[in-house]
Amino acid sequence: MENIQSKEAQGRVADAPSGHWVYRVLPRAVWPYAQLARWDRPIGWILLLWPCWWSAALAASAFARPGEPLMTLLPDPWYLVLFLIGAIAMRGAGCTYNDLVDEKIDAQVERTRSRPLPSGQVTRRQAWLFLVAQALVGLVVLLQFNSFAILLGLSSLVIVAAYPFMKRITNWPQFVLGLAFSWGALMGWAAEFADIDGPAILLYAGSIMWVIGYDTIYAHQDKEDDALVGVRSTARLFGENTKSWLMGLYGGALICFASAFALAEAPMPALAGLLAAGAHMLRQIRVLDIDNPDQCLALFKSNGTVGWLIFLGLVGGGVWVALKPLV
Repeated sequence: MENIQSKEAQGRVADAPSGHWVYRVLPRAVWPYAQLARWDRPIGWILLLWPCWWSAALAASAFARPGEPLMTLLPDPWYLVLFLIGAIAMRGAGCTYNDLVDEKIDAQVERTRSRPLPSGQVTRRQAWLFLVAQALVGLVVLLQFNSFAILLGLSSLVIVAAYPFMKRITNWPQFVLGLAFSWGALMGWAAEFADIDGPAILLYAGSIMWVIGYDTIYAHQDKEDDALVGVRSTARLFGENTKSWLMGLYGGALICFASAFALAEAPMPALAGLLAAGAHMLRQIRVLDIDNPDQCLALFKSNGTVGWLIFLGLVGGGVWVALKPLV
């Protein structure tokens, strides 16, 4: 009993509102909703956003030829803003939905038992209304694109709805998360061309492997509690072989990304960004200690840098092509 009480106290501390600026700006009554949407943990929507921005940047510079105007070789700023708003809204809606599905499990896991639903800070009805509000924001964003992209975006909801249940029935819930979190790799291309072509499919496949990799690192934080409550994950599946699996997953992601760039005839600087991202991924694997939860969280968050490196390489490629005749 003492051990259970001790873990419960630790859980409250682990998931209680932090000193994040969100809680200094928002009224206290809104704090539980900020927690439901994880507004104080932006890495989630950042990682959801990167495949969207990569795809938009790849589509803009695809098949570029020297002499084209710079602005035609860079992703449309309006698309980037739309993807940003959509990523924040839909990540928040997804987290809220996940908490509704996992309320009983969260009550048993040290890191999550103080979330708003298991701790009673909000009712299920309030959480559902908040979910709908966020989803409507996402819908407004989606309606700004062409009809093909709209239908493509709506079709992702099937995967999003299924994801929270996967941890109960498969050791690969991270794969389903990858399917959902990588959907933007298709969306950016579809927004530009109203179609899905080989480069977008390869970018999507690579992103799925990237997501499985970084979320496996993240899942190592909870593996002991997950084992107790019967939650499955690739962290538990891979165990001591995690580094070998990460080599395969991250390596496969880089191969798919490089193939997508080659098929789209992306300018050379895109490969430089990809090499830098690969070096960052290799460092994650080399230093990883799967029994150090704090380090696992830090390495998981560092994948935001991977996103920047790939995106800047793609944008740099567009700039390079536009300036090439002047060199």
